[in-house]
Amino acid sequence: MHPAPPLGALLRQYAAGCAVTCEPVDQGLLNRGYRLRTTRGRYFLKHHFDPETADPAAIVRQHRATRRLADLGVPVAPPLPARDGRTVAVIGGHAYALHPWVDGRHRHGGQLTPGQCTRLGALLGAVHAGLERVMPPSPRQPAQAADPEDTFALIADLLGRVRRHRPADSFDALARHRLLERRELLERHADRRPPAGGPVGWVHGDFHPFNLLYKGDAPAAIVDWDRLGVQPRAEEAVRAAAIFFVRPAGTLDLPKVRAYTRAYRRAAGATASELAAAVHRVWWERLNDFWMLRWHYERGDTRADPQFPAASALAVWWTREYDTVCDAFVD
Repeated sequence: MHPAPPLGALLRQYAAGCAVTCEPVDQGLLNRGYRLRTTRGRYFLKHHFDPETADPAAIVRQHRATRRLADLGVPVAPPLPARDGRTVAVIGGHAYALHPWVDGRHRHGGQLTPGQCTRLGALLGAVHAGLERVMPPSPRQPAQAADPEDTFALIADLLGRVRRHRPADSFDALARHRLLERRELLERHADRRPPAGGPVGWVHGDFHPFNLLYKGDAPAAIVDWDRLGVQPRAEEAVRAAAIFFVRPAGTLDLPKVRAYTRAYRRAAGATASELAAAVHRVWWERLNDFWMLRWHYERGDTRADPQFPAASALAVWWTREYDTVCDAFVD
């Protein structure tokens, strides 16, 4: 249980009244959020806790971007300014921001109709196109794809951690099975390492169901802009699809992927070749990525454990159905 935020000192910086209730919002893996009710209304209080994204200057950049996107009609919830006009309050070395409360709920891809999948793709395309308009040019050398030799070393380390874990449990058994399976896949496909990424641009950086609120059938707000940055844009579209449309058994709902991607390409102006290259890079990323197991065995953090069965099965299925998956994104 983390300590309560310094509400008195925070609210004195805003014209937001006095605190009545403050409840932690459970969803979210990195930063801390609170449902705050005051004598003047309801708010979302965000504690920017993740050390990788808690730099006040970076937070101000995020806030500026969301204000400008709101002016373009993108559904976001820009932060409220304090009495001095600033949108970041730093107290005791910790950064906080106050946002209007947005009534809404999260929806995963299984809850979306084909029409809503089209709307989702168009929304992400509008985000990318809008960021291109409101953010300064910021070219960045695309990152190199993961080196399978490094991954083999990581797999060996994780297998050792699984073996030493006591008492052994069903998660250990699944982790061992997937690690051995992934090692075999990488040995078979090591020559398919992709080149550096394609065209880059400003992206949300973490577009997934827990960062999108729906009110009724329509998106009400895209939240959590902590990962705003310059990356290959089409790769964000593919990553998002792999999260929204993954089924519990670790397959993708390809008809929904197709509807989503067609709308994204139209809204973002992305080409079929960009999407094909992005599919290949994200597939390779999935083959080499073990962040959920690293959280579990290196940090002792089990919050991502429920996602592991489907995510780990997806890498295997995607490899087997590679051409079919690629067709869904470029059709």
